[in-house]
Amino acid sequence: MADVIRIRGMRFQGQHGVLENERAIEQPIDVELDVTLDGTPAATSDRIADAVDYRELYAKCEATVTKQSHALLEALAAACLESILTDKRIRSATIRLRKPHILDGATPEVELTRTQR
Repeated sequence: MADVIRIRGMRFQGQHGVLENERAIEQPIDVELDVTLDGTPAATSDRIADAVDYRELYAKCEATVTKQSHALLEALAAACLESILTDKRIRSATIRLRKPHILDGATPEVELTRTQR
């Protein structure tokens, strides 16, 4: 059985895009994250030491979006997942990234899922 931690509503500023002008200025990147894990240790002990800390997941997404630069949302999403999956307690993670309103008001979105190796 897998338990899920979800984080919604993350928005960071980053310089990502294929075109030079996209990478020249910071743009909003919306992020949603789902991680699957065994939540039993944390649920049983009620101790943060036994839990995957939401703040750490948030910080990893934030650091990847704000400190790296990628041409493709797919590459950015993969980099976020690579960072998230350094915690071996996480079985798999799914991330959704959006660049709001860049296509005449339309919002492109990518979703990637990776499993612990």
